[in-house]
Amino acid sequence: MILKSLSLLNYKNFDSKSFTFNDKINCIVGNNGIGKTNVLDAIYHLSFGKSYFNPVATQNIKHDEDFFVINGDYEKGDQTEKIIISLKRGKKKVIKRNAKAYEKFSEHIGFLPLVIISPADRDLIIEGSDTRRKFIDSVISQSDKTYLNHLINYNKILAQRNALLKYFALNHTFNNDTLEVYNNQLTEFGTLIFEKRDAFLKEFIPIFKSRYEAISNGNEIVDLKYHSDLFEADLNTLLKNIINKDKALQYTSVGIHKDDLHFNIEGHPIKKFGSQGQQKSFLIALKLAQFDFIKAQSGVNPILLLDDIFDKLDEQRVAQIIKLVDDENFGQLFISDTHAERTEAAVKQVHQSYEIFKL
Repeated sequence: MILKSLSLLNYKNFDSKSFTFNDKINCIVGNNGIGKTNVLDAIYHLSFGKSYFNPVATQNIKHDEDFFVINGDYEKGDQTEKIIISLKRGKKKVIKRNAKAYEKFSEHIGFLPLVIISPADRDLIIEGSDTRRKFIDSVISQSDKTYLNHLINYNKILAQRNALLKYFALNHTFNNDTLEVYNNQLTEFGTLIFEKRDAFLKEFIPIFKSRYEAISNGNEIVDLKYHSDLFEADLNTLLKNIINKDKALQYTSVGIHKDDLHFNIEGHPIKKFGSQGQQKSFLIALKLAQFDFIKAQSGVNPILLLDDIFDKLDEQRVAQIIKLVDDENFGQLFISDTHAERTEAAVKQVHQSYEIFKL
């Protein structure tokens, strides 16, 4: 799968900008604040229907403008695909594939497989469990639409159960039969999600460890640990046992929406015990493993975005990354950096065609 061209209209800091890309390596270079990351974010937007860096859709419209349009032309297999995403203030965002609008954005997820590696990934280490669950869900969802639908249904029912608990508290009432309906539905979807996450991580963790070993030359031992309430008991039992606590809190305190992924180095949390270089290597290994998994599931080389990849990595680790992408197993690659000379020196080590775009 190849992104052949990209055009932006009123997107972030761009009023109008177009690119025709190389099939292999594309380097977006320029000073900080000039919009390098915004180009990569537009490419991400085309795959996921949203920004990687700013979830508030209207804030991606250029200041003092009323709308934005992102237009991408792709080659996928022997097909040409045109994806257009547009948003007008006060209106719903529209995603079109070959001039036909999607009814549900979820139908588009996974159609254009993509992995981004960015300094913003550090949130996976420093932020709460919600960020790490989203990572798990985004990887699985790109190749499993059923999983994504289960997740959407679970979150709807969870919101309804939480609203019911608040209603009980406000009205000093309680109806166990109504609550049971939500418990059963949460259990149905929650169990399917838990089983999928558990199976995914059993497959994913060895890939991740292999990637980290290649980046670090085997100097450190790392691990991922999946934590879920459902390892202790089935969800229906947990929900019944916790009802008094839930009534007091007025929200659902157990379930797969509390799952977490623990990141360890040498048996200790990498958040506390990992250097900046080790943390970045950990995150890059995580994302390259995501790439491997999605490729294996979809049979398509995902587009790989490397945003400011040279930040906080020593030369040896950068060299290891470059070696990893000097491989026909990778498809199209986009790199952003502040130093054109540094970027060109790095990509010259890779025996692939490349193009440098100076903003």
